[in-house]
Amino acid sequence: MVAREQVLAWLDEVKDPEVPVLSVVELGVVRDASVGAGGDVTVTITPTYSGCPALRVIEESIRDALLERGVGQVTLHTVYSPAWTTDWIPAAAKAKLEAYGIAPPGPAATESELVPLRRAVASVRCPWCHSTRTVLRSEFGSTACKALWSCDDCGQPFEAFKAI
Repeated sequence: MVAREQVLAWLDEVKDPEVPVLSVVELGVVRDASVGAGGDVTVTITPTYSGCPALRVIEESIRDALLERGVGQVTLHTVYSPAWTTDWIPAAAKAKLEAYGIAPPGPAATESELVPLRRAVASVRCPWCHSTRTVLRSEFGSTACKALWSCDDCGQPFEAFKAI
């Protein structure tokens, strides 16, 4: 019988297809895992947002990772409440983002239960030279959860993970 901790360790090897420097566990998409009496595993996930185009790939990758390790049956349980937040990304994972060249998110705004359509964004720190003399170039980068920025000091463009 496999232990819950082992399941989570296996899932920590499953990389997010849109941010491959982080696992689905580090990103906070995997909320929990439980092992039934017969060894079947249920994984609870929350997508980064309800229309996440990578959700199907994430689900398949989770299922495949567990089946390849001998888990008999894998059930995925998707929950949308509470909504995923970048606050679920731990500091060590944010450091990985920055080392990879993506500015990590700051704390998410908590003044309202509703997610505003547009947030005022202060300058973010350049992941290359660490300058804060940066400029937002586009609200959307390669994915909806990232924005495109550039650095006035080193001249490098970079993506910044939006705080949600």
